[in-house]
Amino acid sequence: MADLLITIDGPAASGKSTIAQVLAKRLCAAVLDTGAMYRAVTLVAMRSGVDLSDADRILEILDRTELSFGFSKDRMVVFIEDEDVTDKIREPEVTANVRYIASSPKLRARLVEMQRDFALPKHKIITEGRDQGTVAFPDAHVKFFLTADIDERSRRRHDELVKAGKAGQFDETRASLEERDESDVRRTVGPLKPADDAITIDTTRLTVNEVVEQLLYWVEKKCFADG
Repeated sequence: MADLLITIDGPAASGKSTIAQVLAKRLCAAVLDTGAMYRAVTLVAMRSGVDLSDADRILEILDRTELSFGFSKDRMVVFIEDEDVTDKIREPEVTANVRYIASSPKLRARLVEMQRDFALPKHKIITEGRDQGTVAFPDAHVKFFLTADIDERSRRRHDELVKAGKAGQFDETRASLEERDESDVRRTVGPLKPADDAITIDTTRLTVNEVVEQLLYWVEKKCFADG
């Protein structure tokens, strides 16, 4: 395991990705955006034309498809074969279909393997997702669970879509998040929940820097404090 492994879990638009990136800069650590991995697998499956509920068929396709992940300009970049699909995996059509991949026990098991392989050679790494502290890295040095109320998370996601020129009605964004929350919580494998030893932080009324400072406090206390 890495010398410093930090997990950040939480529902969509709770701030995981942004916080992980800023925290990684402060700690000179690598970042694993597990959501990008799920989206990449979803895009591979969609392009193949396979039934998205056919996990065995998707696994066969993954066996002969090269997926690679790296970093550029403070975000994870994703390649399918030699094609940069970093922006394509954020398309609404991919977002709408991620649930098929996320709800499959077989595919989640494969994704966990990919996540652990990615983290293995890293000296310091921050992983963010929905089951990082509970399933993928249960022995992480520090575990966080970020949350925020549904109205604030909807506002954040809607603002992101507006900036990307892909926004619909606010109510549609809110309904989409509620649907995703329900799917994440109800799935039988790797459901969204805090690890028993996770530190929960409500980001609703906090700035990015305020959240990061809280995380740094706990990392220092748990990993670097004398005694």
